[in-house]
Amino acid sequence: MFVMLLSCFVLVLFVTNPGLTAPTFMPEEMSTPSPEAQLDLKLATDYLHQFYKLQKDNFLRIKRSEPSFISKVKEMQMFLGLNSTGVLDLETLEVMQSPRCGVPDVEEYSHIQGARWNKNVITYSIGRYTRDLRRSTVDSLIESAFGVWARASGLKFIRTHTRNADIMVEFVAKSHGDFYPFDGPRGTLAHAFGPGMGAGGDTHFDDDEHWTAGGTGFNLLLVAAHEFGHALGLRHSRNPESLMYPTYKSVRPTNLLSREDVANIKALYSPPRNHRNWLLRPLFPRLMQDKCSQDLTFDAVTTLGDATFFFRDRYLWIKHNEQSDIKEGPISNFMPTIETSIDAAFWIPRRSTAYLISESMFWTVKGSIVRGKPRSLSFFGFPSWVQEVDATVHVAKTGRTLFFMHDIYWSFNENRKVMDFGFPRSIINDFPGVNSTINAAFYKSDFLYFFVGPQVYKFDYSHKVVVGVETANSWLGC
Repeated sequence: MFVMLLSCFVLVLFVTNPGLTAPTFMPEEMSTPSPEAQLDLKLATDYLHQFYKLQKDNFLRIKRSEPSFISKVKEMQMFLGLNSTGVLDLETLEVMQSPRCGVPDVEEYSHIQGARWNKNVITYSIGRYTRDLRRSTVDSLIESAFGVWARASGLKFIRTHTRNADIMVEFVAKSHGDFYPFDGPRGTLAHAFGPGMGAGGDTHFDDDEHWTAGGTGFNLLLVAAHEFGHALGLRHSRNPESLMYPTYKSVRPTNLLSREDVANIKALYSPPRNHRNWLLRPLFPRLMQDKCSQDLTFDAVTTLGDATFFFRDRYLWIKHNEQSDIKEGPISNFMPTIETSIDAAFWIPRRSTAYLISESMFWTVKGSIVRGKPRSLSFFGFPSWVQEVDATVHVAKTGRTLFFMHDIYWSFNENRKVMDFGFPRSIINDFPGVNSTINAAFYKSDFLYFFVGPQVYKFDYSHKVVVGVETANSWLGC
């Protein structure tokens, strides 16, 4: 099946400030904004950054009078049906503090929306339950939420009791293994992935929230029906009457779907006319799903926070240290701004920062966010003829990052931000026993792990000797 993946869709509740005052419009260069005005600006900047891709690398210099800021405010006002003035007025601020889903509203994200399952029978499974409702009540509400879309589309949803279901439904809290941690009560409510392999379709609810079957707290049926719309491939609607409108509404008519919702789900799952082969081709080879394949290899392996990331082509496995299960899916499912394969990656613990390299460019990832635009590999001081590397690893004990290419490697001093003198050097001379091109490298407890094809060499960094060999798939629990 052809997989077009949605970003993680998060319902966000901004705590309303009962003391919100109308903004003061005095020249910013001639006065210091009041604390209230500064809080309003931070709220708006965070909101526009998350939902309308406002660049805020230099947050402290952003002003409400800047053209880029005004343009994004207008864009947001137009999408949500407000008076499009570009002014951060009281009504706009109130909407920014309203509960809503976290999928960006900007049009440039539309190319990753509109994916669909290539079948009409879709399975789902409920993993961990909420503590707020009886299990039988949760089962009934989830079934009803799927039923909303089944009646409109002709799709059939079958519950299974395995983890191989198309859509995994779970109530979890804080960091839960999908790169989008929840943030406690009255914040992020839920999120869902669009149709696809691995994590595609999976829907998570924040168990720190108060889930109910009625009008108090957060109505599970309403939130689930909205999220399942995303899990089926629907994007947000500008129509306030649509279930897929970005903001959460606690009261809705008996028929949750608007005419627009019904038309959109029918259009998405109606077979194309005059086309014999309407089944969409897979985006990733079947091998990518078989993590226990004997010939499994990785392009890059790195720590990122409390998890280990394994990259292969444009696919990713995530193994959390405190969890037995492994999350997997296309890289863009977890990092929407990265739509290419990763050749090498490394993690610097003292900065809590990872660097992901693809050919001659690299991304910086801090926390769970890809920071800024990709930069050139020349940043590290390579000669101009180096346009790619095979593997990288940071050795925390020495403060060096090692870059491997073919039969040579470089050592980069992270403290001084320069390449060490005398490099590149021969890999086989400094790492005896590792005689082939290194695909990926990983450092842990004074050992370097070199991934060479389907094998992993455990190298004692202090004594410069290979002390063991294992298979790459063993790192995924096989």
